[in-house]
Amino acid sequence: MHMSHRISAFQCSPIRRLSPYARDAVRRGIKVYHLNIGQPDIKTPEQVIKAVRSYDEKIIAYGNSEGRQELREALPSYYEKYGLKVQADDILITTGGSEALQFAFMTLCDPYDEVIIPEPYYTNVASFAHSAMVTLVPVTSKMEDGFALPDISEFEKRISRKTGAILVCSPNNPTGHVYTHDELLQLLQLCERHDIFLIVDEVYREFCYDEKQFTSVLSFPEYADRVICVDSFSKRYSMCGSRIGALISKNKEVLENALKLAQARLCPPDIEQVAACAALDTDDSYLIEVREEYEKRRDFLVEHLQKIEGVKCSTPKGAFYMVAELPVDDAEKFAIFMLKDFNLQGKTVMVAPCEDFYVTEGLGHTQVRIAYVLNTDDLAEAVACIDAGLKAYRSQVLGA
Repeated sequence: MHMSHRISAFQCSPIRRLSPYARDAVRRGIKVYHLNIGQPDIKTPEQVIKAVRSYDEKIIAYGNSEGRQELREALPSYYEKYGLKVQADDILITTGGSEALQFAFMTLCDPYDEVIIPEPYYTNVASFAHSAMVTLVPVTSKMEDGFALPDISEFEKRISRKTGAILVCSPNNPTGHVYTHDELLQLLQLCERHDIFLIVDEVYREFCYDEKQFTSVLSFPEYADRVICVDSFSKRYSMCGSRIGALISKNKEVLENALKLAQARLCPPDIEQVAACAALDTDDSYLIEVREEYEKRRDFLVEHLQKIEGVKCSTPKGAFYMVAELPVDDAEKFAIFMLKDFNLQGKTVMVAPCEDFYVTEGLGHTQVRIAYVLNTDDLAEAVACIDAGLKAYRSQVLGA
């Protein structure tokens, strides 16, 4: 039977597509350290779990398409901690940050319009864009520059009559770069000159390291009419499965039109919104401790990876991901080898090959994204597996 051309052109996520190999390894009794996916081992705040357990509605009914009013009215106090003036009416609750990105593409762009994006980027954005029939136009950031924003002239070269927006993620998934005030200002000025939008995914805003200050795109009121901010509860409160996010904008026309999409999908999940309300009551000490823990993990991972012959990586400034260059011929082949043909004393590692984190063909072929979402004891075991696995791969597969 015939499948649609649209779905045939979708890519399987490099974060998840090797999962059958991992499941088979587990069936063979192998311990797999999952560095492929941003699923933290940090405990969800206790009051979030309690809120789910104490949910006592007699009917789980349809809610408002724009989200629970209780949640929308609670969020401005959270943003106020960052000096951001956000109102409930600026917020559309979405089914995760992913849906917020999909809504942004479909609200701002017609089929075959373009969105400019620094690469490497969060690979699932390709699927969101493809479903909206939007073309991603890449500007390549480089490891040797710490994946900082490429020169603004590189963005300007790629603007055409089809350009609807520029999309960045800060702190960045997968590189860990945190965009500075000046970098964001340059992008906003460029967007104003060409009358396009700037979409910024800020779901990792709590996780900035080395005392680096986070700058939100919402802190530029003079550009508010062309700004869309994407947010999520998933990583901040270690509640990835709850799927509650937000699309935030001062541009009322954007929100009114995005609401049409929200109404078409009826409403975001209700119980998870109750959990999100509870998450906002989390003491600030929780996020401080989590940030310190991730910074410790980052330092550990960078130090030990850089000791492995042939491995290159820069030091992430935020989020909990890094891109590592490996001394292999093909990162995906190596990732499969680690799950299918290798183990170190009954243990191995799953990583995400990076080629599909790029639009430009051929880039990322020998890179992997690593999520440092495991404690340092587990990271030590995982790094030992990578070190031994690289030696085995180069000997057995490459004959080196």
